[in-house]
Amino acid sequence: MAICDMCGNDYPRSMTITIGGEKNSGGVFDSFECAIAALAPRCGHCRCRIIGHGVESGCNIFCCAHCARAAGHDGLVDQAGHTDGGSGQWKVFDDSREGVVE
Repeated sequence: MAICDMCGNDYPRSMTITIGGEKNSGGVFDSFECAIAALAPRCGHCRCRIIGHGVESGCNIFCCAHCARAAGHDGLVDQAGHTDGGSGQWKVFDDSREGVVE
């Protein structure tokens, strides 16, 4: 068993995460919750944890383009808009039937 670097729990199904393949860059965690708390960067404006890709400007990372603009980083957008040929409506993905053979 391995001990979680975040909470200290000794857990038999812990995971080791590395960042960029660099040795000693991540840690050992008993859950994704602990890994996120320890490793996810914070938005340069609102300070929330960035769990997705985020947006980057220079050496800064933000949770969304709105926060980047609020911090003075112009030119970033969250969506391309209708000019890209999209309908402007969200596509809903239904994976509840994934792998079902009829």
